[in-house]
Amino acid sequence: MAVFNPYLHFTGNTEEAFTFYKSVFGGEFVKIARYSDLPQSDEHQVPDAFLDKIMHIALPLGQGNFLFGSDAMLESADRKFTAGDNFHIAISAESKAEADKLFAGLSTAGKIEMPIADSPWGSYFGMLADQFGIQWTIDFDPNV
Repeated sequence: MAVFNPYLHFTGNTEEAFTFYKSVFGGEFVKIARYSDLPQSDEHQVPDAFLDKIMHIALPLGQGNFLFGSDAMLESADRKFTAGDNFHIAISAESKAEADKLFAGLSTAGKIEMPIADSPWGSYFGMLADQFGIQWTIDFDPNV
């Protein structure tokens, strides 16, 4: 089975967001590349305002899984997006305690959409949007 790794695009605050995610999940960044790391040429010029921004960052999340991100260079009005409005990142916790810890951490300064609790379908489940607008579901299923 393929491994699915979420890739999050931000509009200039990737470093802040990933520092927050690192505080929740732990671990160390295995890759941080900035736009200033790209070779500059007449064909490929990075605006000065983006030179210190994140081109690619990777945070390990468990065995073989990563959270990736970057600061999107939105150069024109037709290249817009709204972070977090079209997906949730689903996390399956290994215990109720881990689910509570992740839910509490990610919901800090965010918005709880569904408090974490025992669900009608038998799992311990909650939904939230973090302080950066990224939507998450946290789930612990004792039967899996």
